[in-house]
Amino acid sequence: MIELYFDRRSLTSPYMQIVEQIKHALLLGILEVGDQLPTIKEVVGKLAINPNTVLKAYRELERDRLIETRPGIGTFVIRSLAGPSLAYHPELRRNLLEWLKEARKAGLDEESILALFDSTLRESHVGERI
Repeated sequence: MIELYFDRRSLTSPYMQIVEQIKHALLLGILEVGDQLPTIKEVVGKLAINPNTVLKAYRELERDRLIETRPGIGTFVIRSLAGPSLAYHPELRRNLLEWLKEARKAGLDEESILALFDSTLRESHVGERI
């Protein structure tokens, strides 16, 4: 089962943080079709957030046809977002961890690492745009 978290410092709304975490887990193959999500009550208890926040996130994921709530049973993944690139993830993850170690050794904090990654990612798409 996925372990959701809530970053109170984030500018992203709490419900969107839940949506993004679940979508990322689907992309990375952490969640697969048939997996059960935590109940709203479990998420509220762990994250100390409003039940309507979790309900809103789950409803959005249902609208995207990624999950399905079965009354009295639970909420389940009904569609994966993982693609064929999933096989490359372990090696890419190892390389990224090495890069992160080097970035930290160079003195970059988390915000600087994210800024560098984001700008480099955008720069890599410049040649692809029409």
